[in-house]
Amino acid sequence: MNQRPRAVLAAAILWGGFAACGAAAGRTPFRFDQLAGVRRVGAFSLSPDGRLLAVAVAEADLAENRLRSAIWLVPASGGPARQLTSGEKNDSEPRFSPDGKKIAFLSEGGGGSQIWVLDLAGGEPRKATAFPTEVNAFKWSPDGKSFVFTSDVFPDCPDTACLSRVSQDRSKAKVKARIADRLLFRHWTAWRDGTRTHVWRASVDGTGEAVDLTPGNRDAPPFGGDKDFEVSPDGKELVYASNPDPVEALSTNGDVWTVPVEGHGRPLDLTEGNKASDGTPRYSPDGKWIAYRAQKRPGFESDLFRLMVWDRATRQSRSLTDGFDDWVQDFEWAPDSRSLYFESSVAGRNVLFRVSLAGGPPVEIWRGGGIAGFRPSPDGRRLFFTGSSLSRAAELWSMDADGKNAAAITHFNDALFADAAMGAVSERFTPSADGRRLQAWVILPPGFDPSRKYPAIFLIHGGPQGAWTDAWSYRWNPQVWAAYGYVIYTPNPRGSTGWGQKFVDEISGDWGAKPYDDLMRQADDLASLPYVDAGRIGAAGASYGGYMVDWIAGHTDRFKALFSHDGVFELSSMSLETEELWFPVWEFGGWPWKSDLYRKWDPMLFAENFKTPTLVVTSEKDFRVPFGQGLQFFTALQARGVPSRLLTFPDEGHFVLKPANSRLWHNVVMDWFHRWLAGEEADPKALETVYSVTK
Repeated sequence: MNQRPRAVLAAAILWGGFAACGAAAGRTPFRFDQLAGVRRVGAFSLSPDGRLLAVAVAEADLAENRLRSAIWLVPASGGPARQLTSGEKNDSEPRFSPDGKKIAFLSEGGGGSQIWVLDLAGGEPRKATAFPTEVNAFKWSPDGKSFVFTSDVFPDCPDTACLSRVSQDRSKAKVKARIADRLLFRHWTAWRDGTRTHVWRASVDGTGEAVDLTPGNRDAPPFGGDKDFEVSPDGKELVYASNPDPVEALSTNGDVWTVPVEGHGRPLDLTEGNKASDGTPRYSPDGKWIAYRAQKRPGFESDLFRLMVWDRATRQSRSLTDGFDDWVQDFEWAPDSRSLYFESSVAGRNVLFRVSLAGGPPVEIWRGGGIAGFRPSPDGRRLFFTGSSLSRAAELWSMDADGKNAAAITHFNDALFADAAMGAVSERFTPSADGRRLQAWVILPPGFDPSRKYPAIFLIHGGPQGAWTDAWSYRWNPQVWAAYGYVIYTPNPRGSTGWGQKFVDEISGDWGAKPYDDLMRQADDLASLPYVDAGRIGAAGASYGGYMVDWIAGHTDRFKALFSHDGVFELSSMSLETEELWFPVWEFGGWPWKSDLYRKWDPMLFAENFKTPTLVVTSEKDFRVPFGQGLQFFTALQARGVPSRLLTFPDEGHFVLKPANSRLWHNVVMDWFHRWLAGEEADPKALETVYSVTK
């Protein structure tokens, strides 16, 4: 193929405390066993006085093939962390009570996810709810007397007695068939089985009857997370998001609604004029405003997310981020209600901004590695967040409100990383056909020797509207791949977020054209590196990245081995098997019986060209890119006589999340690339636990 202009290498970059570090003599390469040993710092809560943080920390239990999560207490100024719960039953999502004397959290202890409460004065945690269906997410009421929480319930049941009766009847039924009368009958990894997500209110002390605050045959809020509902500071009103359209599987619409917390009165739709997404509503601390995120284009889940505010007095809304061309992701009010903080992905990094309620452009206050959740202190002087990078797992951090004096305040993984040999991280930039600047991250093997020639792997991200950023991952972790002896190249082609909405838009309807050309130019750049053996390069990807691997299989033999994880293979069948139907309808301009784009960009139609040895991974609970897509791809490879292997997981969805499953996944993937790129197996015992239907 034609050689394209080569990229200019940017110097390796260090980001404050998230420094990318090279290998040190005697240290352990950071492979799967080290990844499994990382303590996973998760959701946290800041005490009302700003002195303490409660944080969930998970650890992998390989023997039990699950994560164990416990609640820890951390001084906000730094210092030793103290474990509060055993974590035997997966304790998560801690939240301080309004008076700061208690911590509530979700736990699976006693059967199913329920709310538990721990008194910081002493004593054992007590179970605060025994709701008939599991609690998905919760929040304290401002007076500390009630919880508001989400649960998937039977919409015809007006009370908990009915929920209990129907739940028990279903569990005892001998016939386990399902009947569906509407779309979105399953989502992500679960069948809905006639349930709807509602917000309920129940007393903290367990007295009285729980009340359904969002009754009816509609998800309110959708999907059960804690971002889409909140109680007003005076405790009188609930705000939540919900899709009012009759067929949610075809609609990205979401409106912001309010309803009295006492459960009497009709819900008020604040954003009914916008037929695209409105969601994640949050009251200002003074109660005068409701901030939320909004999109403008109905049906497009990857449209630009804007930060909006609703004036509760005038009943008018306005945008605070007009002119800002990247997505507003998580956001929080400043304690004085005069400004908001928000996080965005910009050019491969997470960036924290502050925007004034009075107007004006957002002001950047922090640009670093990955940011996952942040909170301002009650006095507004500090910000707390979970920070990570491509070279370091998340810890809790704090910094001044202007972004200065950032420092880690937890050290759960210091000892592990002190012994770990990490690969150096740098950036590459490559010109596209139309003059855009295509960015990629390069991760070198630990102990890198520039005089050697290394095999390399080209990792293609999913989404397709997503990006490789300077953030830690427990699934596709480039440092882990590099530790097995590969140069890892993670490109951000057309469709990647963080380079403006036009760059995001340009993948829709064009899956195999401009994005493919971008990727091949970046693959040329990888092959041009003096320390890369151009004859030993593999490519891998998941979801859209898996689609692109399937597409590559029919369009070039430049790669020596391929790996497709949960990839889209046959577009027409996938469009009718997936659950969020708005996605293919937008991406391919309508239904497959009307749009020619499904055939134009269908990897299956190029199966006659398949030659490259390919590993295919798919999971039976993946409802986003259903199981059959991987089976079709593997069948086509086998029918063509192409060396190929299939790995399936009956208990995973779109992501492989269980620790022992992840170990097998890593073993099989590394075995595959070692066999075809290095002529060897990663570990003779790697496949001992593989269940093969061909043996």
